[in-house]
Amino acid sequence: MISVEDAQRLVLEQATALPAERVELVDSLGLVLAEAVASDIDSPPWEKSIVDGYAVRSVDLATGEAELEILEEVMAGAVPTLEVGPGQATRIMTGAPTPAGCDAVVMVEQTEVLPAVSPGTLGRVRIHAAKLEAGRNILRRAAAMKCGDPVLAPGAIIRPAEIGLLAEVGKRHVLAQLRARVAVLATGDEIVSCEQKPGPGQIRNSNGPMLCGLVRRAGGTAHDLGIAADTTESLDAHVRRGLEADVLVLSGGVSAGVLDLVPGVLAANGVEQVFHKVNVKPGKPIWFGVLNREDRRRLVFGLPGNPVSSLVCFELFVRSALRQLAGERDVLPRPRWARLTRSHTIRGPRDTYHPAVLEESEAGWTVEPVAWRGSADLRALSAANSLVLFPGGDRTFEPGARLATILL
Repeated sequence: MISVEDAQRLVLEQATALPAERVELVDSLGLVLAEAVASDIDSPPWEKSIVDGYAVRSVDLATGEAELEILEEVMAGAVPTLEVGPGQATRIMTGAPTPAGCDAVVMVEQTEVLPAVSPGTLGRVRIHAAKLEAGRNILRRAAAMKCGDPVLAPGAIIRPAEIGLLAEVGKRHVLAQLRARVAVLATGDEIVSCEQKPGPGQIRNSNGPMLCGLVRRAGGTAHDLGIAADTTESLDAHVRRGLEADVLVLSGGVSAGVLDLVPGVLAANGVEQVFHKVNVKPGKPIWFGVLNREDRRRLVFGLPGNPVSSLVCFELFVRSALRQLAGERDVLPRPRWARLTRSHTIRGPRDTYHPAVLEESEAGWTVEPVAWRGSADLRALSAANSLVLFPGGDRTFEPGARLATILL
């Protein structure tokens, strides 16, 4: 058996980023940018008001008060036509370009409109704006970015904010890393689909839907291959379909039983084993291999059949691979250190990832293991929000012990 760290290293050595393609900006959420992007405009493209109010000359408000003639009104989307001179002001809305001659904008809350003295005029405005300095409430041209400025680098994850920024600089399409296409296959004669009532010796397929959900949460595109029976013929047919995807994730059939046929079928289809069995609990039987084809490499994960084991192995190994295939960096799980709330005893040499509840308190992060009845206990797992790592060895961990946890 190899360690978790060695297994993670071997997986990531094989997970080469997928090819990049140009995609519609609106479809790029969550993808990794594969090109450098520079601005094609100044932003803002003009000096603009950041409040509703009046564009003025600060010198006219040296005493903090003034009555000024209103020249015109400029709405957002319009352009001023008159220059502000001594004793004058332009009514202006947020986002509108400021007129020539002004050097500040007074907020509307600091003003009082006076009636027009003569027909055809906009009247006058009385202003109370003590200590109004030049530049107040005006966003200068190119304050956010200049034309030609680099705004995003390759490797940036495209969030809603990045979509907005890319739209601002005119990127209708972007070059981005593709999401990994992941085929999910459950194996075993005892497995029936989740809508069926299990008969004697049968269980419902919880792994397939769970793994599809994990794939989607990790940023991949999941394709459920259904259930393969414990025969070479059934497994071979399903595996051939699965190897058309970027990643094939199987559950079951990788232990040492008579009907654990998965490694042999994978080998017959050209998949080379990288490792089999990791020093981890639950999840020891995990199998990992690669299929090298002319177009690109396929990754294959054989996860244990028990659902908690499958989830733990996915979180430790598969998630990181999917993220790296998608072009992300720093993809390994980032543990959060927390204090144990109650004593907990483990047995055996393997590192144990135990379902737990992680919480933040005034004293910092705390973690409490949930009552867990083994690798088939999905109900206990659903009560957890994390996995707490208990290093291997026969020992009791006392309250207050500082332990690494992985958020689920």
